Amino acid sequence: MESSQKVTAKVEPEEGLVVLLIGMRINKFWKVRKTVRTAVAMLNMLRELRAHPESGFLGGEQRLLGRRPIFIQYWKSYEQMLEFANDRQGLHFPAWGKFNKTVGTNGDVGIWHEAFIVKKYENVYVNMPPQGMGRFGKLVPVGKGTFKSVQRMEAAKGEGVAV
Repeated sequence: MESSQKVTAKVEPEEGLVVLLIGMRINKFWKVRKTVRTAVAMLNMLRELRAHPESGFLGGEQRLLGRRPIFIQYWKSYEQMLEFANDRQGLHFPAWGKFNKTVGTNGDVGIWHEAFIVKKYENVYVNMPPQGMGRFGKLVPVGKGTFKSVQRMEAAKGEGVAV
């Protein structure tokens, strides 16, 4: 749903919102099978997460930056993110093992991740469908006292999240 008004997304995780960036890079175009397998495994994991909201996964999206796909994920807690990563019954653990066995450090496909525990944030969405936190947070109109970025960030003092 596209909004023609200025809105902000309110998210209230108890221990801090976790933002996880996961990416890969196509290093050797002639090894396309390994690249495709890695990308498909990542997409399957996102499908698995979306089907299990109790996992702590709040939402995510993927983007293609040249030869580097990137997956942006939002989690309720760092602990829940680690539980998913180490769950031997889920898709991540065996996929990681298979990647290490078939690619490992041979250079065919590059992968990386960065995780951030966010205690305070601000966001705004204008004239477009919600992105990022706006896809799973509660959308609230921006108004008096929250019109500017600095005001939204100031509103978060002592509460951990912007309101």
